[in-house]
Amino acid sequence: MLEELKEKVCRANLDLVKHGLVIFTWGNVSAIDRKSGLVVIKPSGVSYDNMKPEDMVVVDLDGNIVEGGLRPSSDTPTHLVLYRAFPNIGGVVHTHSTYATAWAQAGRDLPNIGTTHADYFHDDIPCTRNMSREEVFGEYEKETGNVIVECFKRINPDDTPAVLVKNHGPFTWGTDADNAVHNAVVLEQVAKMAFISSTVAASYNMDVWFGRLGKGPKMNKLLIEKHYSRKHGPNAYYGQKNK
Repeated sequence: MLEELKEKVCRANLDLVKHGLVIFTWGNVSAIDRKSGLVVIKPSGVSYDNMKPEDMVVVDLDGNIVEGGLRPSSDTPTHLVLYRAFPNIGGVVHTHSTYATAWAQAGRDLPNIGTTHADYFHDDIPCTRNMSREEVFGEYEKETGNVIVECFKRINPDDTPAVLVKNHGPFTWGTDADNAVHNAVVLEQVAKMAFISSTVAASYNMDVWFGRLGKGPKMNKLLIEKHYSRKHGPNAYYGQKNK
């Protein structure tokens, strides 16, 4: 069942290792087959060193295991909430990549202060709010998905396909598993750039920077619109035309 999708999801999970986004078992990738409503996801706690396509687990959008001899990722309920809420996405990635996770642990939105960020994400990458006691000790992973969706009431998830879960780490998504991984790689890089930029800004005015955390470098909003629209807008001209 969904053998081709299992191959893609397995390869996408291994790509997280290749790009240095995960160590040990700190991450997962899933993809959805919208026709069947079934999701393929990495099994929980399985080493990347020995992972095979046949290890992938197939679940429905209610989290029921449809196929697979292993337990699905513990983050499966979060992925499922995102698939239900964001109908245009085809893949979801979760990592604990260093710089993106550092912004999440600081509880700060990742500011859009450069053209690299604007090429891929239209807005600041939002950081979720604190979770309540009921959310943490209830259906925690499902509620994690709900607080992510809450962040996107005023942000288009197709234009800004990433989020920082406060005190936890990043989630990204995309048109398929490969695209979601690509966005995760870019997110980590722009998080690193933003950290360095903020450090440089702070070195020039330490008192102001640390007294107004998050009020550091600003982006030319005209450049945000230009760089995002040239790749994603109706008149996009970056790259080659589809043949």
